[in-house]
Amino acid sequence: MRLTVTFQSSGSESSVKLPLYYNYALQSFIYNHISTHLADFLHNKGYRYGGRVFRLFTFSRILGKCRIEKENEAIVFDSPFKFQISSPLDDLLQEFAETLARAPEVSIDKSALVVSSIEVHFSPFTTSSQVIRMLSPVTVYSTLSTSSGKKKTYYFSPFEKEFSELIQKNIFKKYVSFYHKKPVSDEFKISALRVDKRSEKIIKYTPREGSYTIIKGWMGIYRLEGNPELIRFSYDAGLGAKNSQGFGMFEIIDFPER
Repeated sequence: MRLTVTFQSSGSESSVKLPLYYNYALQSFIYNHISTHLADFLHNKGYRYGGRVFRLFTFSRILGKCRIEKENEAIVFDSPFKFQISSPLDDLLQEFAETLARAPEVSIDKSALVVSSIEVHFSPFTTSSQVIRMLSPVTVYSTLSTSSGKKKTYYFSPFEKEFSELIQKNIFKKYVSFYHKKPVSDEFKISALRVDKRSEKIIKYTPREGSYTIIKGWMGIYRLEGNPELIRFSYDAGLGAKNSQGFGMFEIIDFPER
């Protein structure tokens, strides 16, 4: 299930300024508008598979007309604007929606906003082949050791075979962590349909002042093939890694075949 939340400026301003790299601000906004108990569970415990921990929610980039202020590392959105959040955890989305509906005013980063609407979207029926458009970048990576012994994160592109292989392993682990059983089939493949260099996005994830992590991900249009149950679960939980940091959300689209 997913929600579309529409915001507008709470004052007379016709626009809202946010950090250019707002992933952490949006993630914090989500955690701050669910119960302390649920936020603590997701952040500190989560759903586990072996040594991996999954929070099992994802969210889109902010959707709306905007302009970038490079000198200030800021992005200015015209009011109104919106974003989507998706999860297989209905309680999370229900708590989030109810908290927002009761709030006369909210804030993302330091910007005061009013929630003008909340729309609910139930997970669609999925088949064994779906064309998708990313709403936030999809990212997969491996941590490697350099010759000097230092750790280095390598982000795979959609044009490397490891990209699809790692996404398949990731969705399998997330599914088992949530349902405590294996899917009927673990078949799952992603292939690029309309992806180029412009689709690559480099994000600064900034959990603390003066501290950030560089994350590389990819927008674009892809085809998912495999077990419809896994495709549906990925629609709710997100594709690839770092979903709860705003990566891996997609929508299902019609795409003309040539």
